[in-house]
Amino acid sequence: MGALVWLLIPLSAGIGAGLWGSWANRTRKARGDGPELDGYARFRAAMEKPQSGT
Repeated sequence: MGALVWLLIPLSAGIGAGLWGSWANRTRKARGDGPELDGYARFRAAMEKPQSGT
């Protein structure tokens, strides 16, 4: 009977890993490229500013 109890540990770990894997791999709502492109435009604008003092 004790051996069956010890077999429940890896079984429950496998079930938990499967549930976590399905949750982590779920499809999320796509944001699009808008925020990324806005950040890149701000970066380029900052890099094109002339340096002062040096």
